[in-house]
Amino acid sequence: MGRKVLQRLNWYWRVVMTGWLFILFGSGGLALSLLWFNLLLITVPNRNKRRNIARRSIAASFRLFLRIGRFLGVFDYQFSGAEKLRIDSGCLVVANHPTLLDYVFIASQAPEIGCLVKASLVNNPCFRGVIRAADYLINSQGETLLPESQQRLSAGETILIFPEGTRTRPGEPLAIQRGAAQIAVRSGCPLRLVHICCDQRYLDKQSRWYQIPARKPMITVSVQGRIASQDFVTAQDDAPALAARRLSHYLRQALVPDSR
Repeated sequence: MGRKVLQRLNWYWRVVMTGWLFILFGSGGLALSLLWFNLLLITVPNRNKRRNIARRSIAASFRLFLRIGRFLGVFDYQFSGAEKLRIDSGCLVVANHPTLLDYVFIASQAPEIGCLVKASLVNNPCFRGVIRAADYLINSQGETLLPESQQRLSAGETILIFPEGTRTRPGEPLAIQRGAAQIAVRSGCPLRLVHICCDQRYLDKQSRWYQIPARKPMITVSVQGRIASQDFVTAQDDAPALAARRLSHYLRQALVPDSR
């Protein structure tokens, strides 16, 4: 059998397995919501303890999902410096967002991390229970989002935010929204930078799930250093918005992976 035929068969295999992984992901979220999280609701009365167990369960399920994806040959991945995420406290984790799986990669390595999620996901039956059990922040909380974020960060929670607000558009510069910078500056918390790089276009903003590359993609998640949000605040600032603008400008460059 010719090499091109084998490559084509491998591509068909990865398309089918990609679809199956999407089904597994959705059904897994639904199963966690209906069974495990409801059991936690009955057996663990303490809200914070219940939330932490739920988040650790989500991280474990994500690690299993990624291993299955690798075993099936759908994608490959590697982490660098992931141990830093497990020791951060009261920190805002900010990352670029090239693929649909970025949250899965980061959360799989940080068992108790919080997250700011899109409001549209709250209405998704597969993810609604997961979001509620994990007590994630919703980006439609309006005036309560900032004080709630400040309170959580002050209590030592680490929160993941993708400052672009959506997946990166291939070939375009990062479009950073100011929400993450506003939260960081007003709470005075540090920021942990994370670079996510995919060696091919894969599950990006402009691709359908079945539009996969000719060869298996490699996703690299590299956890970088921390920066102090207060380094962007000057004595001349009349309002935190000025410091947030400077921090957003910095993130526009700092979140670009070195491999680009």
